[in-house]
Amino acid sequence: MSTHLIYYKDGAKVMRPILNREEYMALRDSEKQKAIVKAVRGGDEKLKMRLAQMNYSCLPGEDGKLKGATRMSTTVGMDVDHINAEEMESVKERILEKKEELGLLMLEKSARGAGYHLVFRRREELSQEENLRWASELLGVEFDKGAKDVTRVFFTTTGSEEDLLYLDDEIFEVAEAKANTENLLNTNRTNDTNSLPSAEEGSLREKSEENLKENPAKSSSFSNDYHGIPFTEIIAKYWEMFNDGKEPQEGDRDTLTYQLACDLRHICGRNAQWLDQVIPCYDGFPLEEKRKKIESALSAKSEGMPYRLKQVLQALKSQSAIKACGGTTTTPPPMPKKLPPLVKLLTSNVPDFYKPAVAAAVFPALGAHLHGVKFRYWDNVDHEATFMNVLIGRQSIGKGTIKKPVEYIMEDIRQRDIPNRQREAEWKQKNPGAKQKKDPRPTDICIQMLIDNLTDAVFNQRIVDANNNGERFIYTIVDEIDALKKVTSKGTVDEVGLLIRKAFDNSMAGQERVGADSVSGIAPLRWNFNASTTPPNARKFFGKMVNDGTVSRLDVATIIRNDDDDEAPILGIYDHQFASELKPYIDRLEACNGLIECPQARKLSLEMKKENSDAAKLYDSEAYRVFSYRANVIAWLKGMVLYVAHGYKWSREIADFVRWSQQYNLWCKMLYFGQQLEKELREEVEIQRQSGPQNLLELLPDEFTREQYQLMRQSQGRSNDGGAALRKWTSRGYIAMDAASGRYVKTEEYLRKFRVKS
Repeated sequence: MSTHLIYYKDGAKVMRPILNREEYMALRDSEKQKAIVKAVRGGDEKLKMRLAQMNYSCLPGEDGKLKGATRMSTTVGMDVDHINAEEMESVKERILEKKEELGLLMLEKSARGAGYHLVFRRREELSQEENLRWASELLGVEFDKGAKDVTRVFFTTTGSEEDLLYLDDEIFEVAEAKANTENLLNTNRTNDTNSLPSAEEGSLREKSEENLKENPAKSSSFSNDYHGIPFTEIIAKYWEMFNDGKEPQEGDRDTLTYQLACDLRHICGRNAQWLDQVIPCYDGFPLEEKRKKIESALSAKSEGMPYRLKQVLQALKSQSAIKACGGTTTTPPPMPKKLPPLVKLLTSNVPDFYKPAVAAAVFPALGAHLHGVKFRYWDNVDHEATFMNVLIGRQSIGKGTIKKPVEYIMEDIRQRDIPNRQREAEWKQKNPGAKQKKDPRPTDICIQMLIDNLTDAVFNQRIVDANNNGERFIYTIVDEIDALKKVTSKGTVDEVGLLIRKAFDNSMAGQERVGADSVSGIAPLRWNFNASTTPPNARKFFGKMVNDGTVSRLDVATIIRNDDDDEAPILGIYDHQFASELKPYIDRLEACNGLIECPQARKLSLEMKKENSDAAKLYDSEAYRVFSYRANVIAWLKGMVLYVAHGYKWSREIADFVRWSQQYNLWCKMLYFGQQLEKELREEVEIQRQSGPQNLLELLPDEFTREQYQLMRQSQGRSNDGGAALRKWTSRGYIAMDAASGRYVKTEEYLRKFRVKS
């Protein structure tokens, strides 16, 4: 037996054989596998641990560190890593040229794409290391010294021609090597976590148990991660959230170690050795003292999954999903090096760290120049150029850098508004509000730029006028988002949220009054705005609107600066030259009319939709999935505006900008609102789950341990150890104890009663 899949069972790493090409390729070609490989090669190397793991070199029977193998493998796996990019092709050709002499059975590109894994027939007279040295000399390449151990595990890539370069079905044949086990073990060992501990005397099992007694923390039989999140990250985030980022030290290390153990026991199988493995000895804490704290924690009363642990896991989940956007937890996805000419012009006068914010902030003003224009999305729903940009950044970071580009974009509209404001003022003078109007108000008055202090009547009048004069947009810019509450008489956050939701969908808005002097009228709400705020104010302002669709309709931007760089930014000059270069783009937007479609933009938005779905599954983030729907629409709309502004020409620069713009918007939303949305979405699921009685036995696998049962009870909010329920299920014949494995097994009676319908 040569090919084994590695997986975890009850906290221990075990394996099972892969017997045919079909199963092998299915594992390599799963959508999850493809998405993880793509993410790893994109820089998120921590996800490598979630790839399918294969072993091609194992020990026979009970002596194997990884349980599940009954035969010694007839093959050897070899890792050829750290190859220069220019040498990759020549190394591959060398391996394939010597495949017959080598006995090559499999060749794949490594997960990072900087090396190869190959599997060849074992020379039975040679030890593991001697086999590797023989192959190394034959091929003229150096093998990874960490690969000498017989239980070395390879992180598998995809089944594509680019990744799986050679595969012989002989690798799946059942055959037993005749090599002497003692000879096989006569090799140097490493401390790799995927490798066996050294075994100089006696059986491996006896030595492993002996080592475990001496120092359980050195055992590699327990997983070092929880659902793909390393315990090191979980513990670091735990101290960050609940101890001001400080690790325990002498004076509090006993109390804090006990507290940590109490919480981690729920995801470490209530196993003392597992906890010993993942919890460090802080600040010289004696090992035996640490273990006493772990034992005390395990004997303490438990009331289900701790709130603190839930908070930590949720924070890490949100943090992980931020990486799905292409950046890191502190750095947004980088802008494309080559920008569309209009975006390049509008960002040309600001330092690099302001360019992303400016590139996002200019679109509400650009969109305000379109009138009577609709764009058809891939789902055949028509959208208008609605953009509501919120720039979030700490105080005095330079949020005002967006003002000059916006000012120049809006200059022609501001000039058009001046005579209209004068005409409106003259009409008011002739027709005082307290008297019957002598003259009807001119219907061709249209004022698009709004101040941030309006009444409902004025706001409604501007909406109706803009619609009646060419289906135009009204526009607002405010320094602090709180000022948006003044655009209507109600002056509430809830009213702003309602307007945002209506504006994005261009829903009907306005008022109907019966008085002769009252302003009446209903029209589609076309309202674009720019607003700025700080992170705390943003979370406070939108606190009740994260999960109602309001935040997802926003185009969120931020400014990230180096803390050491506290000098005021030096801006470029905005002058007549800048205005003259901008004018052709504005003229094209003003001249546009009717329904506009762009096949390239449609295709791109569909591609991004698929990518977003894969990323949401890969990072297990419901918040990312929810935010991604409208982030895709917003980015696509930007692409359509640029398409029109550049003379109805699509380009690679526009496509790259659209893709980046979506990821940047998502990154900002996940950074500032992702954790809250994840929490609220999870609570919704929990409420639905608790809305009816749960069949706990149905939630358990067909075979389960008492520990699995207790963990399931805790996840469902049940108290006590549940012994009564187990006895009841046993007496009714639904489950039975398997004496050989020590597990509970669901019976035929259970299957007949509960699954007969399915």
